[in-house]
Amino acid sequence: MSRRGRRAAVLLILAFVVMPILEIYVLIQVGQAIGPWWTILLLVLDSIIGAWLIKREGRRAWQALREQVETGRMPHKELADGALVVLGGAFMLSPGFVTDALGILLILPVTRPLFRGLLVAYAGRQVVRRTGFGPGGSTAPGNGTRPGPEVVQGEVVDD
Repeated sequence: MSRRGRRAAVLLILAFVVMPILEIYVLIQVGQAIGPWWTILLLVLDSIIGAWLIKREGRRAWQALREQVETGRMPHKELADGALVVLGGAFMLSPGFVTDALGILLILPVTRPLFRGLLVAYAGRQVVRRTGFGPGGSTAPGNGTRPGPEVVQGEVVDD
């Protein structure tokens, strides 16, 4: 199995085996500490607050994205923020305190810059790995140089 296949298998096991077990464990612990009805009420309240937060931050991210595009600037920060709000919303949709906490961290404007930095670093590594373009020049893995137009040094003269 390739390294990429192993990584995907580990992520799937974490997502579909470890995370539900962790969520059930936390729900049981909270239920034992504050009672089942308070636990259910807390989950419902958490969902309501999460939905409000997703709506507010999603609207802000969309407005910032539109402003950047309308002014002709590259909306890299706004695209990352939008992706993080959507991912946080997906975590908020699944029931449980652990995923809700992670979702809220992805959505809150105070903590989002940390996750934005992680997302941008990950995306940058993927671009370099898949295309061969990186800080060290435009070399592709395996053949030394990337084919492209020949660069000719010269001077521009306006008439």
